[in-house]
Amino acid sequence: MRRTVTPFSLVLLGLGTFLLVLAPLLAWYVTPRAAVNPINIDTTAVYTGTGSVFDTDKVQTVAGQRITVTQRVRGDVADSERRGDAVWDVTTTVDTDKTLPAADPHDALEFMPGRWVTDRRTNKPVHCCQEKPYYEGDAYLKFPFDVRKHAYQWWDNSLGATVTLHYSGTRKVQGYTGYRFTGTVAPAKVGTRLVPGALVGRPSVGQVLAEEWYANQGIELVVDQRTGRVIYAQVGPRRTLRAPGSAKDSVVLLDSRKIAFTAATQKDQVKQAKKESGRLRLVGQTLPIGAAVTGFVLAVAGAVLVVRGRRNPETSDTSRPGLTM
Repeated sequence: MRRTVTPFSLVLLGLGTFLLVLAPLLAWYVTPRAAVNPINIDTTAVYTGTGSVFDTDKVQTVAGQRITVTQRVRGDVADSERRGDAVWDVTTTVDTDKTLPAADPHDALEFMPGRWVTDRRTNKPVHCCQEKPYYEGDAYLKFPFDVRKHAYQWWDNSLGATVTLHYSGTRKVQGYTGYRFTGTVAPAKVGTRLVPGALVGRPSVGQVLAEEWYANQGIELVVDQRTGRVIYAQVGPRRTLRAPGSAKDSVVLLDSRKIAFTAATQKDQVKQAKKESGRLRLVGQTLPIGAAVTGFVLAVAGAVLVVRGRRNPETSDTSRPGLTM
């Protein structure tokens, strides 16, 4: 008997081997290159809340004001492609009903422009491209990919420094579960401001370089584990003025226990997180596992067929006539 190998068995064995090789490539090569910060980003996040705000017309702090924070992020595609990093221009405005809507963002209660440059894969800051402000830490506009259950250093733009945010379990936002991180900021001097002396309890002095103090009474961020996208954000800012060298607040500029993502912003962030997370899950988990399982089955089936072959009777020439003498 002799064995012959069929083309079908070779196809099965070859396809199975190919899928077995493809599986780790998808997981270890393709996925890290798919998990990168975008460069053509254009998003707007809106926070709302209530609190006390200093009214410059009344020259006093007014309680019960509605506060709106608008943060727009736009990618500088040209600079990003040239550098290979993610270059984002960020504008943040703080408004009350009195200043919202404003034709010019500079008319807002606060207007803070910035330029953020990050390594597209690690989310670490890259100090280049007219970055403003100079910042550090692990997270700000987003967290790194593949978020872990440990503390992260979050950049607080108002403080001008990083804040440790601790992992605090999970929380559902619009039906979608994310990792929850929390922290606070103790009162800290963040700058000075020239104001009338009477405003800070120094009526005998015309102008005083008052100290500006900042605190955050409660930071809460809920983050998509796979992508690092922030799907819910809540802060409790407090800004005050103190007379030079004083340990007491003289004027409250802004004080709110809770300013948080609107429902519309939450829904948009969750929608984007689902889409981005689904893509990464596909190339990093679903396809590699599927390729590995299918490849194994096909390779085994092909190998069995190759080993067994197709048995045919051997033909031997036993009737060849001899020469007759």
